Amino acid sequence: MRHAKGPLLTVDVGERTATDTAIDEVFETYVGGRAAATALAHERIPFDADPFGPENRVYLSTGPLQQSTMSFTGRTNMTGLSPLTDGLLSANAGGYLSRNVVGTGIGVLELVGESDELLAIHVRDSVDASRSADGEATSRPRVEFEEIPELAGATVPETSEYVVENQDLGPEHCIAIGPAGENLVRFASVMTFDSRAFGRGGLGAVLGSKNVKCVTFDGNSAPPVEIPDPPETDVHREAARSDDLMRRQGTTGSTEFINENFALPTRYFEEDEFEDAAAIGGDAVAEKKYEKGACSACAYACKLPTRDETAGVETEGPEFETVFSFGSCQGVGDVVDVMTANELCDSLGMDAVSAGVTVAAYLKSEDEFGNADLAQEVTEKIASREGIGDLLAEGVDRCHEELGVDNYTVKGMEFAAHDGRVLHGQGLSYAVANRGADHMYAGLMNLEYSGELDPQGTLGKAETLVEAENAAAFRDTGIVCAFGSDYVTEERLETLFDADYEELLAVGAATVRLERHFNNRRGFDRSADELPYEIPDLEAAIDEYYAVRGWEDGIVPDEQVDAIAPEAN
Repeated sequence: MRHAKGPLLTVDVGERTATDTAIDEVFETYVGGRAAATALAHERIPFDADPFGPENRVYLSTGPLQQSTMSFTGRTNMTGLSPLTDGLLSANAGGYLSRNVVGTGIGVLELVGESDELLAIHVRDSVDASRSADGEATSRPRVEFEEIPELAGATVPETSEYVVENQDLGPEHCIAIGPAGENLVRFASVMTFDSRAFGRGGLGAVLGSKNVKCVTFDGNSAPPVEIPDPPETDVHREAARSDDLMRRQGTTGSTEFINENFALPTRYFEEDEFEDAAAIGGDAVAEKKYEKGACSACAYACKLPTRDETAGVETEGPEFETVFSFGSCQGVGDVVDVMTANELCDSLGMDAVSAGVTVAAYLKSEDEFGNADLAQEVTEKIASREGIGDLLAEGVDRCHEELGVDNYTVKGMEFAAHDGRVLHGQGLSYAVANRGADHMYAGLMNLEYSGELDPQGTLGKAETLVEAENAAAFRDTGIVCAFGSDYVTEERLETLFDADYEELLAVGAATVRLERHFNNRRGFDRSADELPYEIPDLEAAIDEYYAVRGWEDGIVPDEQVDAIAPEAN
């Protein structure tokens, strides 16, 4: 099976040391990306670690496809112990970072420890005098530590400006946190290219707890990985010629369809239809789009650079989830207000889904739905933990009782837009997902929206859900963008990775299993697999899911984890 290459680079930010370790066996089994990072995290993060403690570790990883020039491959994975869910969690971001990470020659970056000063870490390649078996010079990473107390409280764009001025590197070479990460907001994101987010789960706060403001990457020493062509050029050509609505409106193109035919959660989940959906949906966003935007090497170009000169706001987005979280969920029906909130979250370094839903919970508690000015004010206060922002920075699960509102989370993570009260398979997915109420963990909602799967009922959907989870886990391992599924087909994946599709799904299954086993060791069991609302036959459907996985009441048997090679389910 084709896999990523390069060493594990362990950076202890407290000791200011960097060590590289060969992890060929990890890559041979777990390929790269999310799977490899999860395997390393399972082995190296103590099961009883404090998410904000120095013993927590953060992993940044790529897959073999980041060595290609194929569309839908401009993504990077990040894995660590989440301060929001208290479990092991992975997120990934697009942009232009991945190939700069690969260029340093490393396979995975591991950050551990805690610095006593705010740090920038710079990872570079450097040619070693040693020679490989074929006589070629080999590269070892070089790490520099820079104390940057002057950047305390800096926004993400301000940090990028500093990197440009002092390292002569653009934001595509950098990951950074904003004030939210420094202030340990539990849903703080890690940003790259200023507007692309490792969004869900609060890994930005983990970097903040380590006093790491940013990490930069630069080099020209990517370990050789031969990617077959075709399908590399075929995918690129088809992406360039596509006329998908997604290319013009991003994910916002589905807003009115979902609102009219299914449910668009509105006013903190009190209603299922938003009267101003058209004012914040695909057409409204497209009117503000002023140029095309893409990720590294991708011809699909589905990003949404938008601006409104009257309001003086320029941002990238919003995507559908932000249209929901800062629009319908808050009762806000002006696309410029949603754009402004989107830019605030990017600049301050916060997950726009969790931030928007948490602010919506506050607006409900104050009977202030529709007050966009108040919502933006509170968003800024969350990032600085000022006043009410200190409570809201803990997230809905930890603040709902004091606010006097329902707890719309699963495993501590705020809900995405796709309503499990209408899409029952998606509701089941939210309940059992190791990551909580995140729609990207397994996308049954697409099958239910299209009618391929009946939206009503949960029974009989477990096998489909398990395959969707396994496929998503491998997608994040390769790494392939979720929007490329119509182009990077199962057959093409087999060619790209030199393996049968069932082998790829087995790697995904092993990843899900390791995540669940880690969380079991932290006390997660069946009681964590629940929803804050009722849907038909949920408990019986969860039993079906466990049966397919081979788990006992939500617990992974140790023998499933002890096996060296991934196995199906």
